Amino acid sequence: MAILQVHTPRLLLRPPLLEDLDGWAEFAADPECMKFLGGVQSRSAAWRALMTMAGSWQLQGFAMFSVIEKESGRWLGRIGPWMPADWPGTEVGWGLSSAAQGKGYAVEAAAAAMDWAFDNLGWSEIIHCIDPDNEPSQRVAQRLGARNLRRVALPAPYDTMTIDAWGQTREEWRARRQSVQ
Repeated sequence: MAILQVHTPRLLLRPPLLEDLDGWAEFAADPECMKFLGGVQSRSAAWRALMTMAGSWQLQGFAMFSVIEKESGRWLGRIGPWMPADWPGTEVGWGLSSAAQGKGYAVEAAAAAMDWAFDNLGWSEIIHCIDPDNEPSQRVAQRLGARNLRRVALPAPYDTMTIDAWGQTREEWRARRQSVQ
C-alpha cells in the first residue's frame, strides 16, 4: 500500500505508523513537551493518541503527520491538520520532541502541512490553538505569518484551558508563503 509522503529539505512528513510508538511515547512522557498539550501521558495513553491519529487518517483522510528527520530516520514529532469533533476551526498543530526543538523544524514542517491542507483539503482558514503562555509556539505561528485571531474554547477534556486561535486565511498564506522559512 502506498503511503502519502510530503518532503521538505530536511524532513519527511507521513501518516503515523506503529513503528512510531516509541518516539511518540517518549514525547508524550516529556513534561516540557507536554506542558501545553494536556500534560504527560503514559505509554498506553500515547498508544491511544497514535491510534487516534491513524484512525483519523483512515476515516477523515487527514490528521497530524509523523515528522521524520531524513538524515537520521528519527521520529521527531507530529505536525499537521487536525479537526476533531467540536474543534474551534481547521487547525494545523505541532508538537516536537525536545531533541528536535530550536532547529526550525516546526516552521519547516508546519509550512509544508499548511500547503498540503490548503491544496488537498480545500480549507479557507488555518488556525493554531496556542496557550497564551506558550511563547515558543507563538513565535512559530508568527514565523508562519499567523496573528492572534481570537480566544476559543476547546471541547472536553480541554474545556478548562485558555486558548488563543492564531491563524490566517488561504489567501493571506499564499501571498506570504515565499517568505516563510
